[in-house]
Amino acid sequence: MQTSILNPVNASLPEELRSLTYKEYDERIRKAIAQLGDDLVILGHHYQRDDVIQYADYRGDSLQLAKVAEKLGDKKYIVFCGVHFMAETTDTLTSEEQKVILPDMRAGCSMADMADIDEVEEAWEAIQAQLGDTVIPVTYVNSTAAIKSFVGRHGGTTCTSSNAHQVLEWAFAQKKRILFLPDQHLGRNTAFDMGIPLEQMVVWDPKAGDFEGLECELEETRMLLWKGHCSVHEKFTVEQIEGHRERDPEMKIIVHPECSHEVVQAADDNGSTSYIINQIEAAPAGSKWAIGTEVNLVQRLANDHPEQEIRLLSNTICPCLTMNRIDQPHLLWVLEGLVRDEVINQITVDPETTKWSQVALDRMLGIS
Repeated sequence: MQTSILNPVNASLPEELRSLTYKEYDERIRKAIAQLGDDLVILGHHYQRDDVIQYADYRGDSLQLAKVAEKLGDKKYIVFCGVHFMAETTDTLTSEEQKVILPDMRAGCSMADMADIDEVEEAWEAIQAQLGDTVIPVTYVNSTAAIKSFVGRHGGTTCTSSNAHQVLEWAFAQKKRILFLPDQHLGRNTAFDMGIPLEQMVVWDPKAGDFEGLECELEETRMLLWKGHCSVHEKFTVEQIEGHRERDPEMKIIVHPECSHEVVQAADDNGSTSYIINQIEAAPAGSKWAIGTEVNLVQRLANDHPEQEIRLLSNTICPCLTMNRIDQPHLLWVLEGLVRDEVINQITVDPETTKWSQVALDRMLGIS
């Protein structure tokens, strides 16, 4: 399977768009949006930078935007301010007539890239040889269309950090074991919350082509975790949590379940991006929070809730660098291209991959 990138226009931003003022970018972006009218919708992930997400018609996490995408049948152009796998998912869930556009093709996801389809196919053969037909694959939506398609073909489904508990409950009702891709931390944290001991979890290392950290007989395992992670959420540590508590015992710690197991266990609370947002919005004035997730979201929450003390858990800035590649110049580039009937950086997924990816996604949407 290959995801197609149509009309990349050399994937290079024109020189004329590299050095405008903020006001010039803003005026031209808003003019293009007005010219495109009802043909256009802009989707923005919560981790997107402020100067871009301000133009989004819909903001959300992966599950929210997946559900929105299914209902956008009247939109000719869908500009996704996020990362590559999100645009792939949107193309999978929308019609052939609609065009999904990613403003900057460099906006990828290091976690998604950690699950290569060839390595997954090889791992599946090896796991089947050792454990037989006792395993069902589940992939976090932070994965490529090829991985979603693999999961769909093998009876599995996708999940988000919002619905991971529901999805794993469904999966365990199907088979004894789950192969969880590509984020080992979300899989481990979710399964642990469901009562599965760490001793019954094992990590598959695709580079070694074998399991690592096996603390029990293979037959006793329940969770087979792919050796992948989020480069942002792995930066948060127990030492950071302890430091905040020493400085201010009233500080509440909330983190994303893509953080390590040790960090999630040390925090006061954990949950998806939407969960974190909802907790902050419901908190009383005077509340104090250190949040372990992407910095753009944390800063936005702090700006939106000045009645609370909100800070990033880490002392160093933790941005999603690939998400941040979507900026005003690239957004303007693709929008003005559409005004000229020139589609730049269209993302398409081939029909066979779309078919099985949609099976996996539909199973998830049916569960949640």
